[in-house]
Amino acid sequence: LKTAGFEVADLGDTATYIFQPDDEHPRARNVSAILKSLNDLRPRVEVAVKSGALPLILSGDCISVLATIAGARRYYRNVSLIYVDRDADLNMPATSPSGSVDGMVISQVIGRGAPELVRFWGEPPLVREPDIALFGLERLEPQEEQYLAASSLRRHPALEVSTVGSATVARMALEHVHATKHEFVLHFDLDVITGEEFPWTNSPGAGGITLNEVRDALHVFASQLNLAAFEVAGYNPELDPDGQGARLLIDLLVEVLATRLETGPAEGAADMDSAAAVSTPASSEAPRSEPESASKTAGDSPSLADPDSITS
Repeated sequence: LKTAGFEVADLGDTATYIFQPDDEHPRARNVSAILKSLNDLRPRVEVAVKSGALPLILSGDCISVLATIAGARRYYRNVSLIYVDRDADLNMPATSPSGSVDGMVISQVIGRGAPELVRFWGEPPLVREPDIALFGLERLEPQEEQYLAASSLRRHPALEVSTVGSATVARMALEHVHATKHEFVLHFDLDVITGEEFPWTNSPGAGGITLNEVRDALHVFASQLNLAAFEVAGYNPELDPDGQGARLLIDLLVEVLATRLETGPAEGAADMDSAAAVSTPASSEAPRSEPESASKTAGDSPSLADPDSITS
């Protein structure tokens, strides 16, 4: 990121929590540890957003998006959510076959999940259903399909992405959740990429969308000045002993974020020095995440306001 022209500030790593058997809470496992991790991450995101930087959060587990959204909402009254993931994550404690909170993430966001996590944001929902777009969706439990049939959640299945074109569908998703007009959080779970191209995640599999399709979509999402925070989840370094997956992921992130250096100044935007911070949240069910933040250097960056800084 520095080589590309960004200034980067590392806001540090949250504590590491690895998934453990939790017989006391079989319907929502490890909730206490997850809450501790979320409360560790949230203020780091707040600091990054307040500084005018773009938070970039690297997390083992999708549940970290609750802290990312809450941190952004500390300064923005409402935010939309682009959820790039192969799963809908609409399970609930009463319906989850495993009790894994990672499979309930969107339920928590819209105020239907485990009560402890729904209350993480004092006034649920974190994001309204019409302001959420599920992008790359492919794996659905029967109860999730039933809920979606009557829901106002926007969804763009993997088949649509591959048939219509990734960049086109990405622009449609932004329009559908009004993300071209106000701030949005981008969540990117690496298991949306077909397992043949990216196996370094806990839930790889055949199907999904290709790496090139993901790249095209991220180019569209990352170039938006309204992008308030960018979270990347699901990379597992224990599955990547030679670092091949890490190098691929780093190259992908630098490439798509560099589009922000090419964007012209927004109308009416004022120049300001933006700080960059990076923090990495640790997952309750996967290896810890390390967030970083970056902002453009004064000499290299165009005269853009806060959104051009990147903070992880």
